[in-house]
Amino acid sequence: DETAEILMVERGPYVSYANCGLPYHVGGVIARESSLLVADERTFRTQFAIDVRTRCEAIAIDRTQKSVKLRNVTTGEVTTEAYDKLVLSPGASPIAPPLPGIDLPGVFRVRTVPDVKAIREWIEGHTALTSGLDAYTGFQTVLPAQRAVVVGGGFIGLEMAENLVHLGLQVTLLQRGAQLLSPMDEEMARYVARHVVRNGVELILDADVTEFRQAAHGAIEVLAADSQVYPADLVIMGIGVRPENWLAKNAGLEIGALGGIRVDDQMRTSDPDIFAVGDAVEVRNSITGQWSLVALAGPANRQGRIAADVIAGRDARFRGSQGTAIIGLFGGAAAWTGVSEKTLQRLGDTDYEKIYLFPNSHAGYYPGAQYLALKIIFRKSNARLLGAQVVGLDGVDKRIDTLALAIQLGATVHDLAEAELCYAPQFGSAKSPVNFAGMVAADVLRGDMPLTHWHEMDFGFLLDVRHPEELVVEHVPGAVNIPLDQLRARLDELPSDREILVFCRSGQRAYYSTRILLQNGFKARNIAGGMLSRSHLAEGQ
Repeated sequence: DETAEILMVERGPYVSYANCGLPYHVGGVIARESSLLVADERTFRTQFAIDVRTRCEAIAIDRTQKSVKLRNVTTGEVTTEAYDKLVLSPGASPIAPPLPGIDLPGVFRVRTVPDVKAIREWIEGHTALTSGLDAYTGFQTVLPAQRAVVVGGGFIGLEMAENLVHLGLQVTLLQRGAQLLSPMDEEMARYVARHVVRNGVELILDADVTEFRQAAHGAIEVLAADSQVYPADLVIMGIGVRPENWLAKNAGLEIGALGGIRVDDQMRTSDPDIFAVGDAVEVRNSITGQWSLVALAGPANRQGRIAADVIAGRDARFRGSQGTAIIGLFGGAAAWTGVSEKTLQRLGDTDYEKIYLFPNSHAGYYPGAQYLALKIIFRKSNARLLGAQVVGLDGVDKRIDTLALAIQLGATVHDLAEAELCYAPQFGSAKSPVNFAGMVAADVLRGDMPLTHWHEMDFGFLLDVRHPEELVVEHVPGAVNIPLDQLRARLDELPSDREILVFCRSGQRAYYSTRILLQNGFKARNIAGGMLSRSHLAEGQ
């Protein structure tokens, strides 16, 4: 709209910076700070005729007068600007609990470019961490073994842990809860935990940090509730973010129960002339209909476009968010979309089933194929896809994107089975992991493969259809071993008056065996995910 007069204010020194890249600037993957700056004040002025004021903070809104008070951060001068429409995008601030010592030198948060600049300067200038950093060019391998403690196992905590490991630091990650990456289900998060530990991170779960203390020579001691003390030369706080809502709250705008600014599907707040977008707002989950906080770049970008369209007179609407996200760690990735099983359980929703599968990322005969771990959640009543979680070293992103779009379009598992997806041996398989997931889920719903799970088993007869040599590596106490290729000849060894619970390594041979048993008059169920799913379940028990 060439007739619109647009003023944009930013409290910090930069506009439009890539905050998702901040941990990678610390680690040297993104070597130049300037690479994080997507656009500057000049770009907005010359290309879009937008009046941009950095180091300018909005400190009060007068809804009656339709004006905003602005404070120059450098000089302290306060001015007033009138508005016809106002858009709030204050984001979310790092959670900083009032713990003793949290403001000590060497304890950092990660939100802005100046934050990571301070972290880099601390690493480069701190006397205990100087070796090998006089010529900073990227990943450092000559640092002496120094210590960093990262508090929090979400996006920022894990990404910072990875990048500090790349710099040569000894990294301890303290996570308050029983798992990393809280949006994932616990058994899937264990894949991530094992991966980060294999790559050099000391991971401490159920670690409740209570205090930071100054130690000798500028070091810091991190104290936990169980009286453990973790020494550090550097501490990163990454325990999450909360919506920065004080400006909206002081203006009398509605704030939701989760602390976000409440908006409708056109991004309007409780004041029709004030809009809000991004990490500061509460939006509806597109599957459950519940209010949620979604601190992700994709939804924030779409919300900004929708607010602009509505202000310009278009009938644009935000369809809600399903929380699609991915994190890369040490060459691997973990991703999720839709609802998790624990969310359904919290809501008391029992109309769902889940499957686990472990396909190759591409054709097994082509070099470089890696196992993927997938969890698929779907409705028992109508086969609708509800959620998916994927972990692996290759091909995670394209599988989660496909599944995310399927969820957004209301697809069923039958649609997944029939989806026409591209194939060449270096990119996938003729039966894509997405097709495979749909086929397995459809088998369950049709009754072709009655299913049970390790945590649901009662007193069934356990049948292991793997080859005997596989049992040397891992076995289940009390299970009877009859390999699949011997099963038809040994049916008389199985009980006809008990349900037979069948498993193999990943589930495929157990499926074949279950089909054989059912068609020979036995009661049988396939244990979802086989030994691969059991290993991570058992680890958490």
